Amino acid sequence: MYALVTGGGGFLGRYIVEQLLDRGDRVRVFSRGAYPELQAIGVEVVRGDLREGDAVAEACHSIDAVFHVAGKVGIWGHWQDFYKTNVLGTQNVIDGCRRAGVKILTLTSSPSVTFNGSDQIGIDESVPYPSNWLADYPHSKALAEQLVLAASEPSLRTCALRPHLVWGPRDQHLTARLIARARSGRLRRVGEGNNLVDMVYVENAAAAHLQAADALQAADSPAAGRAYFISQGEPVECWKWIDEILALAEQGPVKYSLSRAGAERLGAVCEWVYRTLDIQSEPPMTRFLACQLATAHWFDISAARRDFGYDPVISTEAGMRRLGAWLNGPDQSSTR
Repeated sequence: MYALVTGGGGFLGRYIVEQLLDRGDRVRVFSRGAYPELQAIGVEVVRGDLREGDAVAEACHSIDAVFHVAGKVGIWGHWQDFYKTNVLGTQNVIDGCRRAGVKILTLTSSPSVTFNGSDQIGIDESVPYPSNWLADYPHSKALAEQLVLAASEPSLRTCALRPHLVWGPRDQHLTARLIARARSGRLRRVGEGNNLVDMVYVENAAAAHLQAADALQAADSPAAGRAYFISQGEPVECWKWIDEILALAEQGPVKYSLSRAGAERLGAVCEWVYRTLDIQSEPPMTRFLACQLATAHWFDISAARRDFGYDPVISTEAGMRRLGAWLNGPDQSSTR
């Protein structure tokens, strides 16, 4: 098929691009960057902004399936920035698909769209969206997800995937931030330290997107109009896993701890100071981050297994070996 990947130059997006190429699909990416390294491997690169509806519609021209991966991420920022990119940008993608006759749309969402600050233990997709939001990012992603799922119809079949804590080689977000904080001495364990969390190795997350899009080819696909949790299928102890990542970068384990209550109080103070002074950088702690770091959140992925055959074929152990090889390799910026 001829696929469009928004955010195809990013971490997860690039793995989706590579897996599409590896199986012989044609690929176009839509992103703000130029990415000559993608052009070098046969990808058509279209530069533009999700907030520009005509540019998005033009990128959708002649496309069979859209993987909408791009978005504004983070635990801090202005609501309007999240809303314009994640919500209005997603509506532009939907509109562009309809104008161009695209048949399949897969959204990269987030499990945080269901997070209300409490433990999530083995939950499935029946859990509703919360009524109160601890951060603008999950709120905006929930609105985007609802738009995509509501848009599903026979002429445009849609679904949303919720990969949790995506990690692996080339990760400049989760892994890089943990290591940077550890090296600067600013990383603190939050809570008792034994909370179980789900995560997913990046190649497994990318494969799930291709499997979901393939399933949507069928007119009676059970995936149409549905959201799915995506993970390794087996939770890990959050802080033990973080220590293992730090060890791969030759960093010692996390030494110091904060109680959840203390971290939430610190987060509230940081939020007030940063809002009052209109500081653009990310605070060292927020209430959302404190709750995420201290609670259990792992998910039932049986629906993804049933409806489009998702299986995390690369084990956590194998993924960690690949991450370690990349962290200690000569060129961490390599494309493939």
